[in-house]
Amino acid sequence: MSEVQQNAGGAPDPTYDRNTVLIFDTTLRDGEQSPGATLNLAEKLEIGRQLARLGVDIIEAGFPVASPGDFEAVTRLAQEVGQMEHPPVITGLARANKTDIDRAWAAVQWSKKPRIHTFIATSDIHLQHKLRITRNDCLEQVGEMVSYAHGLCQDVEFSPEDAGRSDPEFLWQVLAIAIQSGATTLNIPDTVGYCTPSEYAAMIEGINKNVPGIGNVILSAHCHNDLGLATANTLAGIEAGVRQVEVTINGIGERAGNTSLEEVVMALHTRRQRFGNLRTNIDTTQLVRTSRMVSAMTSITVQPNKAIVGANAFAHEAGIHQDGMLKNPLTYEIMRPEMVGWNETNLVLGKHSGRHAFSERLKTIGYELTREELDKAFERFKILCDKKKIVTEADLEALVADQFESINEVYKLNALNVTSGTGNVPVASVRLVDEEGEAHEDAALGNGPVDAVCNCINRITGVDAKLTEFHVHAVTEGIDAIADVTIRIEMTSDSGKRMVFSGRSADTDTLVASGKAYLSALNKGLRRRQTVK
Repeated sequence: MSEVQQNAGGAPDPTYDRNTVLIFDTTLRDGEQSPGATLNLAEKLEIGRQLARLGVDIIEAGFPVASPGDFEAVTRLAQEVGQMEHPPVITGLARANKTDIDRAWAAVQWSKKPRIHTFIATSDIHLQHKLRITRNDCLEQVGEMVSYAHGLCQDVEFSPEDAGRSDPEFLWQVLAIAIQSGATTLNIPDTVGYCTPSEYAAMIEGINKNVPGIGNVILSAHCHNDLGLATANTLAGIEAGVRQVEVTINGIGERAGNTSLEEVVMALHTRRQRFGNLRTNIDTTQLVRTSRMVSAMTSITVQPNKAIVGANAFAHEAGIHQDGMLKNPLTYEIMRPEMVGWNETNLVLGKHSGRHAFSERLKTIGYELTREELDKAFERFKILCDKKKIVTEADLEALVADQFESINEVYKLNALNVTSGTGNVPVASVRLVDEEGEAHEDAALGNGPVDAVCNCINRITGVDAKLTEFHVHAVTEGIDAIADVTIRIEMTSDSGKRMVFSGRSADTDTLVASGKAYLSALNKGLRRRQTVK
């Protein structure tokens, strides 16, 4: 490692402005824990680059010890996104043990601004039933492991898992030891989404009053949305003194999700006086673009009524609302759509557009492809142009997301035919090609055309997958619109464990898109099985 990398560290700048709320994005770690939201390396790198353009201060790139794939993703993000001219901090999660911490440091050390994020549970229910250790054991482990992490990296974040249900006085003891051992950021997680805003604020206030040395570190909030209070709790924490927030794009995350980045950022922006003129480093005009990319690559659709980035966030149908909007937009809008990126000019491309124009347009919507990736995308674009006269930015997003979805395929869809109609039992015939290039064909019946396609793919692959969710929507208007299909399936591992995977694909033919989306989800399951073996 170079001298620059050894000495750069990632410790908080002593001149840090306390009027800035740091944005810690954990979309690639906690967000990926959403059932079915598995991302491949190429997708993680694209999202990481877009998060940097968005202006996040810290990217939690993954949990390096969890798998070789996670380690590689964190390493590549540190080497690429972490080496930008003005890079975000790149951090990896680690349990409070030397194996995890060593693995995290091995991955993040290549960043100009590396951070180790280590944690241990502090609630009695976790200590007794999960870790099976005493409070004294916990205190000893915190001191030893935070000190060990600080010996490797200047910037160490410590989290007392399940802080929201921890005994306050014990929590203060734990945090005091973490500070003494070298922690530079203390993150206070409401791990199970149990707190109310007043309770979370009171917890932060108690920490500020009772933990020695608290003024020398940054306090952070990490809230889950089990009761729908994640954003409210995070904002309450900010009012109580938190200056870093741990959030995800679109609020994705395990169970009911995490605090939504766009909601917190726009609350601070829109209600600036309410929050004492606090600010963030986020380029708000990138919010919609980032939301779309994450939605496409995780195969998790954004609900239409989602705040800030939902399709209906700035839609007005009621007559009285429309009348008020025509007279003055402030009557029914507390922020302008262009402020968050909704005003993008929907410039179009067509079959006469060249590679350079195509490449530049992809860059404007957040995708910087390699030469090989661009060649494949341009070829797919030309095929799409033969089916549609006009290709919009929404079409391009669907096209590129579909390409990333197909990376590392175990099986590839080669041909699909479906016969269906009134009075007939739907039948599908499918040809798949495996990694060795061998073709496999079969046919199957179903209670509908999509069911027939899924049954046929199951027969060919020998996997008993179950379709649990199916969503289809038109990417754009018109009868030639691309169908964007999102699918979620359930599979069982060799050990009998239930596994959930999502797939997404887009095509002008809805049944082709459905087959490709189902196969994408199934491919992820097959890869997971191969990894586990």
